[in-house]
Amino acid sequence: MIDTQHIDRIEGSTAYDAAGEKVGRVGQLYLDDQSGTPSWITVATGFFGTAETFVPLEGASFDGEDLRLAYSKDTIKNAPRFDTDEHLDQGEEAELFRYYGLGGVGGAETTETTQTAHSTTESVHTAPTATTGTTHAGLSTGTTAATGDDATVTLSEERLDIGKAEQVAGRVRLRKYVTTETETITVPVRKEKLVVERVPVADTATDPITEPDGHTEILEEVTLREERVIVGKETVAVEQVRVGKQEVTEEQEVTEEVRRERADVDHDRPTH
Repeated sequence: MIDTQHIDRIEGSTAYDAAGEKVGRVGQLYLDDQSGTPSWITVATGFFGTAETFVPLEGASFDGEDLRLAYSKDTIKNAPRFDTDEHLDQGEEAELFRYYGLGGVGGAETTETTQTAHSTTESVHTAPTATTGTTHAGLSTGTTAATGDDATVTLSEERLDIGKAEQVAGRVRLRKYVTTETETITVPVRKEKLVVERVPVADTATDPITEPDGHTEILEEVTLREERVIVGKETVAVEQVRVGKQEVTEEQEVTEEVRRERADVDHDRPTH
Protein backbone atom coordinates (compact mmCIF):
# COMPACT_ATOMS: atom_id res chain seq x y z
CA MET A 1 0.00 0.00 0.00
CA ILE A 2 1.22 3.49 -0.83
CA ASP A 3 1.66 5.72 2.24
CA THR A 4 0.43 9.31 1.96
CA GLN A 5 3.83 10.54 3.17
CA HIS A 6 5.32 9.49 -0.19
CA ILE A 7 2.86 11.47 -2.30
CA ASP A 8 5.27 14.29 -3.08
CA ARG A 9 8.00 11.82 -4.13
CA ILE A 10 6.00 9.49 -6.37
CA GLU A 11 5.50 11.99 -9.19
CA GLY A 12 8.60 11.95 -11.35
CA SER A 13 9.86 8.62 -10.02
CA THR A 14 10.50 5.56 -12.22
CA ALA A 15 7.77 2.93 -12.46
CA TYR A 16 8.53 -0.80 -12.81
CA ASP A 17 6.10 -3.61 -13.57
CA ALA A 18 5.40 -6.67 -11.43
CA ALA A 19 8.39 -8.50 -12.95
CA GLY A 20 10.82 -5.63 -12.31
CA GLU A 21 10.92 -4.37 -15.92
CA LYS A 22 11.09 -0.60 -16.37
CA VAL A 23 7.82 0.89 -17.61
CA GLY A 24 8.45 4.64 -17.65
CA ARG A 25 8.37 7.87 -15.68
CA VAL A 26 5.47 8.59 -13.33
CA GLY A 27 3.53 11.64 -14.48
CA GLN A 28 0.60 12.61 -12.28
CA LEU A 29 -0.80 11.11 -9.09
CA TYR A 30 -4.50 11.12 -8.21
CA LEU A 31 -6.01 10.88 -4.72
CA ASP A 32 -9.32 9.39 -3.71
CA ASP A 33 -11.63 12.29 -2.91
CA GLN A 34 -13.22 10.45 0.03
CA SER A 35 -10.25 8.77 1.72
CA GLY A 36 -7.44 11.01 0.46
CA THR A 37 -5.26 7.99 -0.32
CA PRO A 38 -3.32 7.67 -3.60
CA SER A 39 -5.40 5.66 -6.07
CA TRP A 40 -4.21 6.27 -9.65
CA ILE A 41 -1.09 7.44 -11.47
CA THR A 42 -0.18 8.14 -15.07
CA VAL A 43 2.95 6.58 -16.56
CA ALA A 44 4.76 7.89 -19.65
CA THR A 45 4.85 5.05 -22.22
CA GLY A 46 5.19 4.72 -25.97
CA PHE A 47 8.07 6.00 -28.10
CA PHE A 48 10.19 8.52 -26.19
CA GLY A 49 7.56 8.57 -23.42
CA THR A 50 5.15 10.66 -25.51
CA ALA A 51 1.95 9.04 -24.17
CA GLU A 52 0.66 8.71 -20.63
CA THR A 53 -1.34 5.71 -19.45
CA PHE A 54 -3.53 5.47 -16.35
CA VAL A 55 -2.47 2.74 -13.90
CA PRO A 56 -4.16 1.90 -10.56
CA LEU A 57 -2.03 1.89 -7.41
CA GLU A 58 -3.79 -1.15 -6.01
CA GLY A 59 -1.10 -3.65 -4.99
CA ALA A 60 1.74 -1.21 -5.74
CA SER A 61 4.72 -0.46 -3.48
CA PHE A 62 7.10 2.49 -3.24
CA ASP A 63 10.59 2.32 -1.69
CA GLY A 64 11.17 6.07 -1.70
CA GLU A 65 12.75 6.14 -5.16
CA ASP A 66 11.13 3.54 -7.43
CA LEU A 67 7.49 2.55 -7.79
CA ARG A 68 6.68 -1.16 -8.25
CA LEU A 69 3.29 -1.70 -9.90
CA ALA A 70 1.19 -4.84 -9.66
CA TYR A 71 0.68 -5.18 -13.43
CA SER A 72 2.84 -6.32 -16.34
CA LYS A 73 4.43 -3.85 -18.75
CA ASP A 74 2.36 -5.12 -21.68
CA THR A 75 -0.85 -4.75 -19.69
CA ILE A 76 0.02 -1.14 -18.84
CA LYS A 77 1.09 -0.22 -22.38
CA ASN A 78 -2.08 -1.73 -23.89
CA ALA A 79 -4.46 -0.03 -21.46
CA PRO A 80 -7.05 2.39 -22.86
CA ARG A 81 -5.56 5.86 -23.24
CA PHE A 82 -7.35 9.06 -22.41
CA ASP A 83 -6.29 12.68 -22.09
CA THR A 84 -4.62 13.20 -18.73
CA ASP A 85 -6.90 16.09 -17.78
CA GLU A 86 -8.33 16.70 -14.37
CA HIS A 87 -11.36 14.51 -15.03
CA LEU A 88 -12.47 11.45 -16.94
CA ASP A 89 -16.01 11.04 -18.09
CA GLN A 90 -18.12 8.16 -16.82
CA GLY A 91 -17.52 5.90 -19.78
CA GLU A 92 -13.74 6.36 -19.73
CA GLU A 93 -13.32 5.52 -16.06
CA ALA A 94 -15.66 2.57 -16.34
CA GLU A 95 -13.53 1.23 -19.19
CA LEU A 96 -10.36 1.53 -17.08
CA PHE A 97 -12.01 -0.36 -14.21
CA ARG A 98 -13.10 -3.12 -16.56
CA TYR A 99 -9.67 -3.33 -18.21
CA TYR A 100 -7.74 -3.70 -14.94
CA GLY A 101 -10.39 -5.95 -13.40
CA LEU A 102 -11.07 -3.57 -10.53
CA GLY A 103 -14.26 -3.85 -8.48
CA GLY A 104 -16.40 -1.51 -6.44
CA VAL A 105 -17.15 0.87 -9.32
CA GLY A 106 -19.89 3.24 -8.27
CA GLY A 107 -20.31 1.52 -4.91
CA ALA A 108 -22.10 -1.58 -6.28
CA GLU A 109 -20.41 -4.97 -6.02
CA THR A 110 -21.00 -8.25 -7.82
CA THR A 111 -18.84 -11.28 -7.12
CA GLU A 112 -17.13 -12.34 -10.34
CA THR A 113 -13.92 -14.35 -10.83
CA THR A 114 -11.70 -12.73 -13.46
CA GLN A 115 -8.17 -13.12 -14.73
CA THR A 116 -6.54 -9.86 -13.66
CA ALA A 117 -3.48 -8.07 -14.92
CA HIS A 118 -1.41 -9.21 -11.94
CA SER A 119 1.65 -11.21 -12.87
CA THR A 120 0.77 -14.70 -11.61
CA THR A 121 -2.39 -14.63 -9.50
CA GLU A 122 -6.14 -14.87 -9.91
CA SER A 123 -8.34 -12.67 -7.77
CA VAL A 124 -12.01 -12.10 -7.16
CA HIS A 125 -13.12 -8.62 -8.16
CA THR A 126 -16.39 -6.81 -8.58
CA ALA A 127 -18.03 -5.20 -11.58
CA PRO A 128 -20.58 -2.36 -11.86
CA THR A 129 -24.25 -3.27 -12.22
CA ALA A 130 -26.18 -0.06 -11.61
CA THR A 131 -26.33 3.52 -12.76
CA THR A 132 -24.45 5.67 -10.27
CA GLY A 133 -22.35 8.80 -10.13
CA THR A 134 -19.47 9.23 -7.69
CA THR A 135 -15.97 10.63 -7.40
CA HIS A 136 -13.09 8.13 -7.30
CA ALA A 137 -9.35 8.83 -7.28
CA GLY A 138 -9.92 12.53 -7.70
CA LEU A 139 -11.68 12.04 -11.08
CA SER A 140 -15.26 12.76 -12.04
CA THR A 141 -16.67 9.31 -12.85
CA GLY A 142 -19.86 7.40 -13.35
CA THR A 143 -21.14 4.13 -14.80
CA THR A 144 -24.34 3.72 -16.75
CA ALA A 145 -25.99 0.32 -17.07
CA ALA A 146 -29.33 -0.89 -18.24
CA THR A 147 -32.44 0.50 -16.53
CA GLY A 148 -36.08 0.09 -17.26
CA ASP A 149 -36.17 2.91 -19.82
CA ASP A 150 -32.77 3.02 -21.57
CA ALA A 151 -29.41 1.27 -21.93
CA THR A 152 -25.93 2.59 -22.66
CA VAL A 153 -22.79 0.81 -23.82
CA THR A 154 -19.33 2.35 -24.14
CA LEU A 155 -17.50 1.76 -27.44
CA SER A 156 -13.72 1.87 -27.57
CA GLU A 157 -11.17 1.88 -30.34
CA GLU A 158 -7.43 1.47 -30.68
CA ARG A 159 -5.38 4.43 -31.86
CA LEU A 160 -1.92 4.24 -33.37
CA ASP A 161 0.91 5.59 -31.23
CA ILE A 162 3.55 6.66 -33.76
CA GLY A 163 7.12 7.58 -32.82
CA LYS A 164 10.42 8.01 -34.63
CA ALA A 165 13.91 6.70 -33.91
CA GLU A 166 17.16 7.51 -35.68
CA GLN A 167 19.28 4.75 -37.15
CA VAL A 168 22.41 4.54 -39.29
CA ALA A 169 21.47 4.30 -42.98
CA GLY A 170 24.99 4.10 -44.44
CA ARG A 171 28.53 5.49 -44.42
CA VAL A 172 30.51 7.28 -47.14
CA ARG A 173 34.31 7.33 -47.30
CA LEU A 174 36.28 9.78 -49.49
CA ARG A 175 39.72 8.61 -50.57
CA LYS A 176 42.11 9.29 -53.45
CA TYR A 177 44.54 7.02 -55.28
CA VAL A 178 47.02 7.22 -58.21
CA THR A 179 46.51 5.64 -61.63
CA THR A 180 48.92 5.55 -64.61
CA GLU A 181 47.78 6.42 -68.13
CA THR A 182 49.60 6.72 -71.46
CA GLU A 183 49.28 10.14 -73.06
CA THR A 184 50.42 10.89 -76.63
CA ILE A 185 51.09 14.47 -77.79
CA THR A 186 52.24 15.55 -81.26
CA VAL A 187 54.99 18.16 -81.06
CA PRO A 188 56.27 19.98 -84.20
CA VAL A 189 60.12 20.05 -84.36
CA ARG A 190 62.42 21.73 -86.90
CA LYS A 191 65.53 20.26 -88.43
CA GLU A 192 67.96 21.27 -91.16
CA LYS A 193 68.52 19.02 -94.15
CA LEU A 194 71.41 19.04 -96.58
CA VAL A 195 70.60 20.35 -100.04
CA VAL A 196 73.04 19.76 -102.86
CA GLU A 197 72.67 21.99 -105.86
CA ARG A 198 74.79 21.69 -108.95
CA VAL A 199 75.01 24.74 -111.20
CA PRO A 200 76.80 24.62 -114.59
CA VAL A 201 79.64 27.12 -115.05
CA ALA A 202 80.50 29.20 -118.10
CA ASP A 203 82.95 28.05 -120.74
CA THR A 204 85.40 30.70 -119.58
CA ALA A 205 85.96 29.05 -116.20
CA THR A 206 89.55 28.98 -115.06
CA ASP A 207 91.51 25.89 -114.36
CA PRO A 208 91.48 24.63 -110.83
CA ILE A 209 94.32 25.42 -108.56
CA THR A 210 96.61 22.57 -107.97
CA GLU A 211 98.84 21.80 -105.10
CA PRO A 212 102.63 21.49 -105.57
CA ASP A 213 102.27 17.76 -105.54
CA GLY A 214 99.73 18.01 -108.26
CA HIS A 215 96.63 17.30 -106.15
CA THR A 216 93.66 19.58 -106.05
CA GLU A 217 91.45 19.58 -102.87
CA ILE A 218 88.84 22.08 -101.72
CA LEU A 219 87.15 21.48 -98.32
CA GLU A 220 83.95 23.32 -97.22
CA GLU A 221 82.02 22.47 -94.02
CA VAL A 222 78.28 22.97 -93.38
CA THR A 223 76.66 22.41 -89.92
CA LEU A 224 73.16 20.89 -89.81
CA ARG A 225 70.89 21.54 -86.80
CA GLU A 226 67.60 20.06 -85.55
CA GLU A 227 65.22 20.47 -82.60
CA ARG A 228 64.96 17.67 -80.04
CA VAL A 229 61.85 17.05 -77.85
CA ILE A 230 62.48 17.26 -74.10
CA VAL A 231 59.73 15.81 -71.87
CA GLY A 232 59.22 17.06 -68.32
CA LYS A 233 56.41 16.66 -65.75
CA GLU A 234 54.74 18.99 -63.27
CA THR A 235 51.92 18.44 -60.78
CA VAL A 236 48.95 20.82 -60.97
CA ALA A 237 45.58 20.83 -59.15
CA VAL A 238 42.68 20.20 -61.54
CA GLU A 239 39.61 19.88 -59.28
CA GLN A 240 38.34 19.43 -55.72
CA VAL A 241 35.91 16.74 -54.56
CA ARG A 242 33.76 17.48 -51.53
CA VAL A 243 31.44 15.07 -49.73
CA GLY A 244 28.78 16.45 -47.39
CA LYS A 245 25.37 15.48 -46.11
CA GLN A 246 22.00 17.13 -46.46
CA GLU A 247 18.85 16.51 -44.47
CA VAL A 248 15.68 15.97 -46.47
CA THR A 249 12.15 15.19 -45.31
CA GLU A 250 10.17 12.43 -46.92
CA GLU A 251 6.70 11.08 -46.21
CA GLN A 252 6.47 7.44 -45.22
CA GLU A 253 3.23 5.55 -44.89
CA VAL A 254 2.64 3.34 -41.86
CA THR A 255 0.01 0.64 -42.12
CA GLU A 256 -1.23 -1.13 -39.01
CA GLU A 257 -4.46 -2.81 -37.97
CA VAL A 258 -6.55 -1.20 -35.24
CA ARG A 259 -9.60 -2.61 -33.54
CA ARG A 260 -12.84 -0.72 -32.96
CA GLU A 261 -15.88 -1.69 -31.02
CA ARG A 262 -19.22 -1.43 -32.81
CA ALA A 263 -22.75 -1.64 -31.45
CA ASP A 264 -25.72 -3.37 -33.05
CA VAL A 265 -29.27 -3.08 -31.79
CA ASP A 266 -31.42 -6.23 -32.00
CA HIS A 267 -35.10 -5.49 -31.67
CA ASP A 268 -37.31 -8.36 -30.56
CA ARG A 269 -40.85 -7.71 -31.69
CA PRO A 270 -43.57 -9.29 -29.60
CA THR A 271 -45.61 -11.96 -31.33
CA HIS A 272 -49.40 -11.77 -31.28
